[in-house]
Amino acid sequence: MHRRALVGAGAALLAGVGAARAQHHGGNIPADQMTALRGPNPQGLTPEQLAQRVLDSPAPAGPPGRWVSRAPLPLPRSEMAWATSWNDRLHVIGGYATGEVNKPYHHVYDPATDRWQEVAPLPRGANHVGVVADAGRIYALGGFQEQNRASDALAFVYVVAEDKWETVAPMPRPRGAGGVVAVGGKIYHVGGASDPAPERASVGWTEVYDPQADRWSILRAMPAARDHVGIAVWEGRIHIIGGRFNTFENNTNLHHVYDPAADTWRLRAPIPTPRSGHGMVLLNGRMWCFGGEERLYDAQNRPIDRVIGTLESYDPASDSWMSHAPMPTPRHGLGAALLGGSIHVAGGGPIVGGGIQTSVHEAFTPG
Repeated sequence: MHRRALVGAGAALLAGVGAARAQHHGGNIPADQMTALRGPNPQGLTPEQLAQRVLDSPAPAGPPGRWVSRAPLPLPRSEMAWATSWNDRLHVIGGYATGEVNKPYHHVYDPATDRWQEVAPLPRGANHVGVVADAGRIYALGGFQEQNRASDALAFVYVVAEDKWETVAPMPRPRGAGGVVAVGGKIYHVGGASDPAPERASVGWTEVYDPQADRWSILRAMPAARDHVGIAVWEGRIHIIGGRFNTFENNTNLHHVYDPAADTWRLRAPIPTPRSGHGMVLLNGRMWCFGGEERLYDAQNRPIDRVIGTLESYDPASDSWMSHAPMPTPRHGLGAALLGGSIHVAGGGPIVGGGIQTSVHEAFTPG
């Protein structure tokens, strides 16, 4: 019988208002909510690391909304590549944790009790696994075995009611850090990065999986190959926003929309803040983008690392963007999904790269 572990909010559940407080943007992260991938665990972020946080957006200001703190992940994690939700539960799968980059952890959060549960792990450990939930099943596609490289074509499905994983037909080509969504009972996998591992180049592949036939088909490729994108569905069309060309030194603000019925791609309004490794969730008819990382260079070719905390939302009806209250704790490589009327953001890296993981968990409700 698979072991299940319940992790409660402890005293935070009894603290009332205290449990709802979010951390200050300039504040540090508690030592028990951070681990280092290698070496000793940090007791706090250094001033130089805190200076990586970016909170300003060039987009017009909209209603700020409200961020609150929720029960931390049972252990610090990052580079899960995303998360998904089913039956008002948040599922966070795979990623970096406990000093390794290819863990199979599968944690589930219940907002009603503010508790986490450990359920059946991914059949093999990996990071940057593409996940989506549909019809009581959670699909986990591809991923990397090494640190952000060495992809595979493996595909699994988690049957929520039975707490078990099954193997399904592998993808036509190996990749990790792709975007995955469900449309009309089929699973679409877009973009990502693929082998050979030393190159780890972005791809624009668009493939669709038919669960009824257990078969993959190749569709028209995305016009600009990229990985670590934001992805969401509105009125049956797939929006791909931001991402990177091979590395976070080459982030983009591109916004493409794919129409599955016509197998066509079209450009839409670019995201105001180029970013990759960010979260993106559809709520109230808007697409909300938050988090991410990038590396820029000054005139002397010195790196400028940025962890993006800005929250920007897109209205597909008007093809326009606005900004909102930034994340209390800017992160990238996080797990994010919709639960009820709030967006939950769990885990992620607080500095550029995969050197530190966090268990920070915050939720955003629009104004």
